[in-house]
Amino acid sequence: MLFIHEVHRIRGARDDDFEAAYRDGWMPALAQDQDARLLWYFKHAHGSGPAYNAVTVTAAHDPAAWGRVADRLQRGDLRDWLRSVDDTRHGVTSKVLRPVEWSPLQRADLATVPTTVQDHPLSIYMEDTGWPSAPLDDYVAFWGETYYPLLNARPPGERLLDIEAVFEPLYGSGRRKEAILLQKVIDPSRLGYLLTHDTAPEHKAPGTFMHDALAYRDEWESKLLRTASWSPRW
Repeated sequence: MLFIHEVHRIRGARDDDFEAAYRDGWMPALAQDQDARLLWYFKHAHGSGPAYNAVTVTAAHDPAAWGRVADRLQRGDLRDWLRSVDDTRHGVTSKVLRPVEWSPLQRADLATVPTTVQDHPLSIYMEDTGWPSAPLDDYVAFWGETYYPLLNARPPGERLLDIEAVFEPLYGSGRRKEAILLQKVIDPSRLGYLLTHDTAPEHKAPGTFMHDALAYRDEWESKLLRTASWSPRW
């Protein structure tokens, strides 16, 4: 399964129009093909990133399924929709992702993904993207062998984050040596401590994740993303 990750730089005055195009146009249009669905519609949480940016993640069963969607966008029934959406944004950066071997999300059950608006509470996600100096496979394995068990070892009531998916770009479709953690914020109240406190020295000592991860990468970024009230996954 492929996951198409897009970062949209929206024209401020057209923000509502852009969201409506994805909610009322893209989401139901994908329902015409059983092999593609919009999964997430995110906005940057206020104060945490560029203004008027949205992040969407669309799932396709396989390359052929995404090829059919691309044909609809560039040559078929969605061509006018794409033209109108382009008028609401300054630009879009896209990459095609695949789940790493140990990602909790490997395949989405597309038949159960909503294609009509179903309002729900908002959720916060933390999207971490790393660019390792070490081989990509070693970096991803390090995450799976250290960070993932570290989070899961905490009692559910004490967790800040829960990893829902781990991706790497499909070769030739994005930046080489990149990996992405998509993590749901389980307890938003714990974010305050994370934002207002530095990492304690004992958490940066040899043998800790923060220390040992530097052997694999020292370039990474975190984004706080908030789901729309209608996002199919939240």
